[in-house]
Amino acid sequence: MEQAVAEPRERPSAASALVTVWWLGLSQIIGYGTLYYSFSILADSMAASFKWPVSWLYAAFSLALFLSGLVAPAAGRRIDRHGAGLVMMFGSASAAMTLFVGALSPTGFVFAAALIAMQVTGALVLYDAAFAALVQATGTEARQRIIYLTLIAGFASTIFWPLTAWLHRMFDWREIYGAFAIANLVLCLPIHAVLARQRKHFHSTTVARTPFQASDEPAPPALQPRLLWGVTVGFAVAGFALSAILAQLVPLLTALGIGDSALACSALFGPAQVLVRFANMLVGARRHPIIATLIGLAMLPTAIAILALSTPLTAGAALFSVLLGFGSGLKSIVQGTLPLALFGSVGYGARLGQMAAVRQALAAVAPFVLSFFVENLGANYGLWAMVFAAMLGLACMTEVAWLYWRRH
Repeated sequence: MEQAVAEPRERPSAASALVTVWWLGLSQIIGYGTLYYSFSILADSMAASFKWPVSWLYAAFSLALFLSGLVAPAAGRRIDRHGAGLVMMFGSASAAMTLFVGALSPTGFVFAAALIAMQVTGALVLYDAAFAALVQATGTEARQRIIYLTLIAGFASTIFWPLTAWLHRMFDWREIYGAFAIANLVLCLPIHAVLARQRKHFHSTTVARTPFQASDEPAPPALQPRLLWGVTVGFAVAGFALSAILAQLVPLLTALGIGDSALACSALFGPAQVLVRFANMLVGARRHPIIATLIGLAMLPTAIAILALSTPLTAGAALFSVLLGFGSGLKSIVQGTLPLALFGSVGYGARLGQMAAVRQALAAVAPFVLSFFVENLGANYGLWAMVFAAMLGLACMTEVAWLYWRRH
């Protein structure tokens, strides 16, 4: 059965869609790199310049992530109403402004306020907004384009961690933030301005949705509220475990006795993310995303359990890092493609915003929860707590898959 949804009146050419993906990918690399990944590299210098404990800055960062989640639903509604390109264009300007304010901050409190504003701005320019932009620009081909986008943007940490460290050897953190502000203004803002113009040419109308396969129809409307809760909780709880681990990956491995190999093992995480996204692009793009969702979420508790059981073996830590990268890489894709497949494109931006609010709220407190377990009960107890959380997320998504497939 076909369902009417809002899609572009004119489908852009394959070349035009591919260019859109590449430009969006560049903006995601810059956005994540400047607003998110660079912070951990510069945090010590920032704290020293304000004579603050580093933990205070990380507390501000966690609060910023939490507030970003609260803003996400409203951002999603604006994306549906005005177009992702226009919202992202405003977000790029805001990112540049908040980075400039951060660079010029005279006190730690002013910088903390700027840091919060940076992460709130992230709701306007990062993955959820970019996914919505692809849905609005490429219609029924959006799922495949989202896979391409995550493959490109997956290099953000690989590029910006070493780039920021290299820049920091020559420049002060304030100068680096100033340069990052210019990058958002000069590179990202024009990209999003072009997307905003595309919105005028590819404005929405009501057309029939063409699924990848007959079984890929959106879920029946009566079932969608229950599925939405399952998907939201599943991603949020699995993301809680992932965020807790990633926030202190190297210190955690060191505490488990991995020793000097901790940094080398953790370095496997990034390439594993890119590799699994490439594999999914080759073999998974034509399959229903619930399959990749179940595989990705199953890898997270498996990886953490392997680490808990194999400590302090370096081989176990290496396998853990690879599997965690596989799970994280798939999760970042299906958070955009699964809602599109289950619910269609109508209200897509608002729906992603609602999901992001719950996900960000849990992600913001996750590092503190894991730290509490590690400090009071030991690292192994903390790991098994994260295994439980990841298993709960997988259980929620298994129920979603069962409910959906039972109706098809």
